[in-house]
Amino acid sequence: MNNELTPSDIKKMEDEIEYRVHIVRKKALDDVKEARAQGDLSENFEYYAAKKFKNQNESRIRYLQRMIKTATVISEESADDEAGVNNTVEVKYEDDGSTEKIKLVTTVRGDSLEGLISIESPLGKAILGHKAGDRVEVVVNSNISYWIEILSIENTDDSGDKIMSF
Repeated sequence: MNNELTPSDIKKMEDEIEYRVHIVRKKALDDVKEARAQGDLSENFEYYAAKKFKNQNESRIRYLQRMIKTATVISEESADDEAGVNNTVEVKYEDDGSTEKIKLVTTVRGDSLEGLISIESPLGKAILGHKAGDRVEVVVNSNISYWIEILSIENTDDSGDKIMSF
């Protein structure tokens, strides 16, 4: 999988790392110390819960750092009339005539249940760079494909999008 991130993705990840290192880590360590001070660790649920939370926080920090380190930075820019990252695109599925509005995003922001479609997905790859009115084949695999029509493209931003957890 390519690790394509926009400068905005990287900024959001750096902000989360900063918050987790300076705020969450301190609280997690304090919680572990407090639970440890309660005595017998063999039956101390609070101690194990605090340790688990601390370890999850450290794991998330390492994950975000690794994502940034291995990222290929891509542009959020696209021509006004072409589908690009952060654009909301209305598509019509030719097989049943249904329409859907989707937003093209990088993989770390993808959430198909929320209409956020990764540019690495078959649908995202097919739409990228096309214009309203274009008829596009979405190739799922060597045996399955379908056709869509791009009805409209709206320039939107990523201000409300979150970096997904792992």
